[in-house]
Amino acid sequence: MGGHFMTTQPNEKAGKEQATAQPGTARGGELVGEQGRTSIADTVVAKIVGVATRDVPGVYAMGAGLARTFGAVRERLPGGTDQSITQGVSVEVGERQAAVDLDVIVDYGVSIPDLAAGIRRNVISAVEKMCGLEVTEINVTVGDIHLPGEEAEEQSESRVQ
Repeated sequence: MGGHFMTTQPNEKAGKEQATAQPGTARGGELVGEQGRTSIADTVVAKIVGVATRDVPGVYAMGAGLARTFGAVRERLPGGTDQSITQGVSVEVGERQAAVDLDVIVDYGVSIPDLAAGIRRNVISAVEKMCGLEVTEINVTVGDIHLPGEEAEEQSESRVQ
């Protein structure tokens, strides 16, 4: 992934300069190098976080209460936006770092502390690998728990087809 630039360092034994690769510096979500600057929008980081969080087994859904309901309605409408990836995700991107707040719904029976640790590992790995930003904190809020058979009850509530 490109965020590297070359510098030269003296090689004492050979009396020559030797090229070494060093990572670019992150500034305001930007990777800066000799050949230019790469800007990363907050929404890009939020999407990466959303996908990485959903990849963790035990995460049933994301978003809290009313926002999740509106998101589900929005998805069903023709021409609805695809905000579900970033639903329940809030990011703050600084010069070299990012902080993340997540709202999740977990599957019943899953260890919440273990799930939160798994989410943190997955999100940190994805953001650092794809963006080159250090993730300083990930706050996980468990807003609900999904019980087996709940989706059958939700589907039967519909009065029209």
